[in-house]
Amino acid sequence: MNPNETAKILVEALPYIQKYRGKTIVIKYGGNAMVNEELKQAVIQDVVLLNMVGVHVVLVHGGGPEISSLLEKVGKESRFINGLRYTDQETMEFVQMALCGKVNKDLVSLLEKQGGKAVGLSGLDGSIFQALRHTDIYRTDYGYVGDIIKVDCTLVQELLEKGYIPVISSVAKGYDEDVSYNVNADLAAEKIAIGLKAEKFILLTNVSGVLEDPGDPDSLIPSIQVSRVGSLEKKGIISGGMIPKVQCCVEAIRQGIRSANIQDGRIPHSILIELLSDQGVGTVFY
Repeated sequence: MNPNETAKILVEALPYIQKYRGKTIVIKYGGNAMVNEELKQAVIQDVVLLNMVGVHVVLVHGGGPEISSLLEKVGKESRFINGLRYTDQETMEFVQMALCGKVNKDLVSLLEKQGGKAVGLSGLDGSIFQALRHTDIYRTDYGYVGDIIKVDCTLVQELLEKGYIPVISSVAKGYDEDVSYNVNADLAAEKIAIGLKAEKFILLTNVSGVLEDPGDPDSLIPSIQVSRVGSLEKKGIISGGMIPKVQCCVEAIRQGIRSANIQDGRIPHSILIELLSDQGVGTVFY
């Protein structure tokens, strides 16, 4: 790339930097971008760059593969019910070790190495997330899996105002019991985005976005008005594991977030492409 091309890219980014400067962006970080070292480095660089130009970035993460790996090392089988990890008391201890410990602190360390100021948190700190035990219509026992019912963004907001990048793991404090809960990271990110009145909510996934034809990766739907989601579900265009991710975006928009994105975390620097370029990436909900 010659210097003129580089200059054009920077000039193209300028109005977007002005748009998002001083605003809050919440990113749910997961999928391949968490386990592939090259992609992980790209995400870290994107977040630090945004922070350096005055954008307030909050990173919310899960860590399913890390939890499974830890359980395997101690000889405990991972068990899933309706797509949710069954979390007994012993498993919950390992969930906290993986999410609040290794995964969270590794991310903080990577951000610091790139020149960012980061603070690792869990939903337990400052009672950021409070949850009740998850239930369904069949009264299925999922163990210590929780549904977030209360969010306190005070600590997160204070850190953002001081220039820090909060890195939050998806563990919640019990609302009516003195326990910790394993909570869905997509939902945790949605709740914190709403609580912070974020300008933008981004879900990094292992697909390019919502596809017109799930079997055709080139059939990406670039934008969806939330009022169309119901009809797209009826047609089967939004189905399976994409439904809860779309529902997170829809709820975020209905609660006042300007736009929400489902985008491919397998694309290096997809965060910068979405936020600071004319091109954009993934499916945006509005």
